[in-house]
Amino acid sequence: MLASTSLRVSLPDGVVLRPLASDDAASLAVAYARNAEHLAPWEPARPDDFATEGVQRLRIAGLLAVADAGTALPLVLARPTPASGEEIVGTLTISGITRGPFESADLGYWTDRALQGRGIMSAAVGAVVGIARDDLALHRLQASTLPENERSQRVLARAGFERFGLARDYLRIAGRWRDHVLFQRILHD
Repeated sequence: MLASTSLRVSLPDGVVLRPLASDDAASLAVAYARNAEHLAPWEPARPDDFATEGVQRLRIAGLLAVADAGTALPLVLARPTPASGEEIVGTLTISGITRGPFESADLGYWTDRALQGRGIMSAAVGAVVGIARDDLALHRLQASTLPENERSQRVLARAGFERFGLARDYLRIAGRWRDHVLFQRILHD
């Protein structure tokens, strides 16, 4: 698996892409609380205590365990702040890494409502494509979006993903099963 200490990518607006760390729980809880309304239409329904430090500490432990097992790479978008030193403003996760003849994984991501439209996520997804290809030696990366999430579809298109299908009732989002548009990027020809 990728050495987490070597991964740090500078993005627009002073944002940095870096591995999720065990001490990110408080900042991640604040980020989820700040973006709860913004993320609600695009994500699974969350329990009331989701945006708390305790729940995020447990989530981080689970994510770091699957990263240690080589089946995921959880990353965060962070930027410096005068008050707290750093705040998390989004996440990207390569998950479901499958080796052998498949050499494939899924990509999920979100960014802070206040930073949308600045090219940050496009730059981050572009960087993650390079990490998946060069550092993780994956052949294929897949992502999915709700059909109406045109902004996310544009991010994927800019990163070279191609639309390849529609999955009916693919994920339970905001409390109901939703169709998703499927995208893929072949990393090695």
